[in-house]
Amino acid sequence: MTSPQSDLVVQATQLSKQFDTHDGILSLFSELNLRIHRGESVAIVGPSGSGKSTLLSLLAGLDSPSQGDVIIAGQSLSAMDDTERARLRSEHLSFIFQSFHLLPELSAMENVMLPLEIRGQQNAQQQAAHWLAQVGLSERQDHYPTTLSGGEQQRVAIARAFATEPTLLFADEPTGNLDQHTGEAIVEQLFSLNKKHQTTLILITHDSALADRCDRRLHLQSGQLHEQQPNGAVV
Repeated sequence: MTSPQSDLVVQATQLSKQFDTHDGILSLFSELNLRIHRGESVAIVGPSGSGKSTLLSLLAGLDSPSQGDVIIAGQSLSAMDDTERARLRSEHLSFIFQSFHLLPELSAMENVMLPLEIRGQQNAQQQAAHWLAQVGLSERQDHYPTTLSGGEQQRVAIARAFATEPTLLFADEPTGNLDQHTGEAIVEQLFSLNKKHQTTLILITHDSALADRCDRRLHLQSGQLHEQQPNGAVV
């Protein structure tokens, strides 16, 4: 039987982040705690400037906290150097961004293959073709990003993110650059794949409807995270 502790994918303990400014020290958040379990989908919401993207960067090991620690898949980020954190991201994490972040000189197939090749996976082309089929882009796999619509580019980004079979997937405003109809289709694909593969999903969004699709909704404001009910009540 799996213990609750071993089922933890992300644990942030006493996390603080401060910045030096001309007006003194700005404390974005202080002594923040967070526990996310395997297979959960968690939305982090809050007003602009509350620190959502900064928190994502800390949880992903892209930035370091002023105090506290983040543990991913049982491994402490504070105990790692930059090379070790990069290796952990390669082995366990994937990202989906608002602006897609596809390489324009690579085809859809090659964009999905890239992280697989970096990891030394022998069947990268076969796996990339499989994941592009999962998002309905088999017939567009040889096309370059500039010839794809915004929705198609985001589907390539989703295929690339899931192709490495990550333990943890971070999505930062994944529908922010898409119209409502396309955004809804992208959301359906994202949650369908997430449920099928039991990937842990951490989602940054301003979209209440998108946040409501997640298992948990956390509201970040005034440096603290609070569980938020679907009706907007904070507990």
